[in-house]
Amino acid sequence: MTAPLDTLQAALSAALGERLGKALVDRGQLTIEVAPEDLVAVAGTLRDDAALAFTELLDLIGVDYRGYANTWEGPRYAVVYNLLSIKHNARARIRVFCANDDFPAVDTVLGVWPSANWYEREAFDLYGIVFKGHPDLRRILTDYGFVGHPFRKDFPISGYVEMRYDPEQKRVIYQPVTIEPREIVPRVIREDGYAESGVVAERRPGEKT
Repeated sequence: MTAPLDTLQAALSAALGERLGKALVDRGQLTIEVAPEDLVAVAGTLRDDAALAFTELLDLIGVDYRGYANTWEGPRYAVVYNLLSIKHNARARIRVFCANDDFPAVDTVLGVWPSANWYEREAFDLYGIVFKGHPDLRRILTDYGFVGHPFRKDFPISGYVEMRYDPEQKRVIYQPVTIEPREIVPRVIREDGYAESGVVAERRPGEKT
């Protein structure tokens, strides 16, 4: 049986005290916010407190709130931790905002949940969030010479550089991207009276009538 949310909230409040920030319930799941300086201590309490027992870190994701809802004025980057308590059949999220938008960083939770290893590397690779104290923080999904962090809202769709094999140099080289934005999806043009005749014309980009 799933633990009731009010019981979970009471247990969190008792265990965390003043370190517990906002507590939000959305779609039947609880999200708590904590300050970045309290993250590791809170994580240890969530794991070790018998009334909570969040022993499993299911996932860790980075978030870029730039332009969110067109009204966002808070910190740009956050890290969200999805937790599971097998003992109590309960789930919860921790959200931690990075204090510095220019150099987003939080402490690693690898010492609390070892499964954070690759998740933190992924968030670093895609969002540029630094996890202080991680023993091997390097890219995990993009290429070694990749420039930038592709899940940031201001990252260009075509990227900054591209790679190709140079037959003269007989090696892979990097160069400024040469991809030009273009429309490749056919547009459907509905002619006058199409509903009566059943005629629907497909016109490709650049095609004249």
